[in-house]
Amino acid sequence: MPTPFAIRGSVVVHSPSTVDDDVAGEDGGLKRSITGGQLFFYTLGDVLGSGIYVLIGLVAAAVGGAFWLAFAVGVSVAAITGSAYAELVTKYPQAAGSSLYVQKAFGNRALTFLVTVSFLSASFAASGSLAAGFASYFSELWAAPPALLVSLVFVAVLVLVNYIGITESVVMNMLMTFVELSGLLIVIGIAIYFVAQGDADFGTLTDISVAGNPALAILAGVALSFFAMTGFENTANVAEETIDPYTSFPRSLIGGMLVAGVVYVLVSMAAALTVPTDQLAGSDVALLEVVKQGILPFSTDVMTTVFTIIALVAITNTTLVTLVTQPRILYGMAREDVVPGVFAKVHPTRRSPWFGLLFSGLVVGALLVTGTLVLEAGGNLDLVNRLALVTVVFLLAIYALVIGTCLKLRGRDEDERAFRANTPLLVLGLLGNLAILYYVIDDDPASLLWCAALLAVGGVLYVVELAFGTRSRSRSAGSPGSTDSSDRLGNH
Repeated sequence: MPTPFAIRGSVVVHSPSTVDDDVAGEDGGLKRSITGGQLFFYTLGDVLGSGIYVLIGLVAAAVGGAFWLAFAVGVSVAAITGSAYAELVTKYPQAAGSSLYVQKAFGNRALTFLVTVSFLSASFAASGSLAAGFASYFSELWAAPPALLVSLVFVAVLVLVNYIGITESVVMNMLMTFVELSGLLIVIGIAIYFVAQGDADFGTLTDISVAGNPALAILAGVALSFFAMTGFENTANVAEETIDPYTSFPRSLIGGMLVAGVVYVLVSMAAALTVPTDQLAGSDVALLEVVKQGILPFSTDVMTTVFTIIALVAITNTTLVTLVTQPRILYGMAREDVVPGVFAKVHPTRRSPWFGLLFSGLVVGALLVTGTLVLEAGGNLDLVNRLALVTVVFLLAIYALVIGTCLKLRGRDEDERAFRANTPLLVLGLLGNLAILYYVIDDDPASLLWCAALLAVGGVLYVVELAFGTRSRSRSAGSPGSTDSSDRLGNH
């Protein structure tokens, strides 16, 4: 049950089932207009999001000074997973992604529904984690408002922006990627200057200063760092709009992931060299600690303010993408008669899926309020950490299933132009995803309760549709597949 709408970076992608006439090709599909270079920046922008701004301190706490290893291992597993997506995209160059591949491999609508709901749940959890991270950085500019209030207002404002309607062009997506990248380059630049001054202690980069098994410490760091690696799966949704996807996708997808991985490793090394590990581990704004060291011959106050704004822009951009995704997944599910039809309604003038937007905002807000209440009740909870791990649990399960799907579809629908991933590496990637997933669940079993609660949201909507829905509503105006223009999403 592929969803009619998906997201690439900050761009809304229409699938053939609901595509507007102005983007349809002669055969009713999407126009192939995305070049290999643009696809590279889409991938880079998807992966190089705000996760590292939010989570690097937690990774340092889990591993020690050698926490760059966690990012290196994480990006390796993610890149292997990306190669599975590259093979499937070049075999099935359609705008649908994981749901399409699972449906083709297993032909099980229940499993496809579970994948779709899991992706929706991961998006909810990611939005909550990022909103909490936004509040931490915002407190550097204005500490007076409570963190929960800042997070809720942040989510509400982004919901309102989506309701009003925005058009994110290719150029805008690339510009936002450069803004996010600029903050990371500032951190790397500070470290280069620090090393040139002869003050760096490179022994820190080999220090795993945590109790217990070093391998488990690195695995714990990988589990957290993986949140920063996600996003590449969204690139599969632009297959139908890519020029020569057979050549462009493998190079741009895997290449973009590797470049993002190199940046992440360099940033983590830079942070480890310039800031004591315990200071990074104890900070909610760990990357900002690098700037606060006053290493560069500039005003530390000015640099701190500039970097904080960059971090807030990066987090806002990534959260905006997740909040755009959620109502469109619900829209697609409503069109397939698996959630109530109200989610398929759009505003008559704004062309925004207003009910889905409102519902998504309420679910994310509920996660933030629940986490805050647990914390205030004396619970040992780091909300950013918990929601990031919930996101990782969902996506690791999806990634493992996609690799399995890739292997299962070998020998079917083969095309000599399609990319073929290395089989031993795919097996290694499958084991890697499952190992990280097992560790996360074993180390933090309470995360499963949060996962179950989010899955229950989709289950409840499905039951409500079965009990009260009208399965003929989307077809009452004509033949199967016909759609009233008033229910179509506009170019948002």
